[in-house]
Amino acid sequence: MANKELTFWDHLDELRRVLFRVLGVWFVLAIGYFIAMPWLFDNVILAPCHNDFIFYDLLRHVGKVFDLHDEFFTQEFHIKLININLAAPFFVHMSTAFLMSVVTATPYIFFEIWRFISPALYPNERHGVKKALCIGTVMFFLGVLLGYFMVYPLTLRFLSTYELSAAIENQISLNSYIDNFMMLVLCMGLAFELPLVTWLLSLLGVVHKSFLRKYRRHAIVIIVIVAAIITPTGDPFTLTVVSVPLYLLYELSILMIKDKKTDADEVDEVEEEE
Repeated sequence: MANKELTFWDHLDELRRVLFRVLGVWFVLAIGYFIAMPWLFDNVILAPCHNDFIFYDLLRHVGKVFDLHDEFFTQEFHIKLININLAAPFFVHMSTAFLMSVVTATPYIFFEIWRFISPALYPNERHGVKKALCIGTVMFFLGVLLGYFMVYPLTLRFLSTYELSAAIENQISLNSYIDNFMMLVLCMGLAFELPLVTWLLSLLGVVHKSFLRKYRRHAIVIIVIVAAIITPTGDPFTLTVVSVPLYLLYELSILMIKDKKTDADEVDEVEEEE
């Protein structure tokens, strides 16, 4: 029975069970986050609004150690959000709980993907796919952490204090804060999946190691542009904080995939098999 070949409908039925399990995990986590949301909102989500946030303390410490007096390192920062929509707190409560459940369920989602596709893989392929999914999980959370602790606080501090005119007072709404918070944190998490995506494309024959090496300079330009879009702060420090990890991910992608086989290589492999 274990070696019985499944039909298309059997695969479809198994996929349905996978989706139900994933949705069940999301639902349970969302309920937990919904219950804990008042504490999470005050101590995690709104933490970058306060001057004692760990990254702001780090900047001030760096400024003291190297005797830097620029406002970037010495700025005292605190913002207070406002709400102008009667139903916004409730819907933000629900949507934030769901999005946090999606983020934290990532390892389980990758596990379900592995369970679903592993029977169709050869033994040598299973090792590579399992390793890629593990790396993808770790890289996703590294991206989320970088987005939360560095990228978003820098973006928030810049945009909330930016003045188009002295006559205009900046007041940050709850919806605006949450939308930007989730977008940046999730974008950084997804951006760190670059090695996994590149590896999958290499399996499909779309990209190869030589291709990535050839267009390395073009990739650097694209990475800087993407970093500038993700973090519209304009300061070199923030741009570097985002660009350098993305470039290192690009180099990691090159190391993870194999080069395109030449005709000579294919002939050699055929001769060895014979």
